[in-house]
Amino acid sequence: MKSHLKTFIDYLGNEKKRSANTVESYKRDLDYFLQFAAEQGAQSLQDVQRHHIARYMNYLKQKGRAVATVSRSTVSIRAFFQYCVREGVLLQDPSIYMETPKQEKKLPAVLTIEEVGQLLEAPATKLPAGRRDKAMLEVLYATGIRVSELISLNAADLNLAMGFIHCAGNARKERIIPLGRVAAKFLDEYLTEGRPLMVKAEQQCDALFLNHHGARMTRQGFWKLMKKYARQAQIGKEIAPHTLRHSFAAHLLENGADLRSVQEMLGHSDISTTQIYMHLTKPRMKDVYESAHPRANLT
Repeated sequence: MKSHLKTFIDYLGNEKKRSANTVESYKRDLDYFLQFAAEQGAQSLQDVQRHHIARYMNYLKQKGRAVATVSRSTVSIRAFFQYCVREGVLLQDPSIYMETPKQEKKLPAVLTIEEVGQLLEAPATKLPAGRRDKAMLEVLYATGIRVSELISLNAADLNLAMGFIHCAGNARKERIIPLGRVAAKFLDEYLTEGRPLMVKAEQQCDALFLNHHGARMTRQGFWKLMKKYARQAQIGKEIAPHTLRHSFAAHLLENGADLRSVQEMLGHSDISTTQIYMHLTKPRMKDVYESAHPRANLT
């Protein structure tokens, strides 16, 4: 079973061009399931039956796993067995009638424009690390890119003169994203007065944002910094790695940006993913309507 799993994981990364995080999630889900199935008596993929999958789903629920976790596991298992049937490893797909648990759609948490301002002002820019942190936060809010995309940026991905960045994106989908003047200003200061002091002479690194070792900033390292600055800014809301990305989208739509442009900047393949931010702007839309429509408040 492990050999077929490895082939499937290679297929996701090499042919389907899934991101490293997505591939790792599939692998983790399937490792757990195949181990469970083996403990239930399935010694090969041909032995896996629908009841093995059903028992595993019940097992996850009994363990108190979140609906999102169970749903993701369902997707992983279904994709794996569909692949095995296509490749001729299996004649029948034991997951064919699986139902995906319905997830409650939660609106993403966003910051107000004032809270974003407080967060962006938190880094002290006298030291190189502070200049780096300021630039990272400004770029996140200016472009809406993911944290994984932020730390993957190389210095060569910037064009400050033209005001844009080149982003590889998920599934290696490339996109060009506008960069505001404020973010460009702090990036320029970091590149001239911060990054050169963080480069280690003994190593060469193309990464735009460096850690104190002179190597590429990690996702975990950035997350620690963001939580620190949220505390300093005394933001009472729960902060997540995508908080500035969500705030970027919501604020653009609230101020009149069209949905297709926001979709393109975020790198969403399906516009329905972008539409969720429209729900966050409804209170604002009502205020605009009542203040602008000539017959909104007639008495």
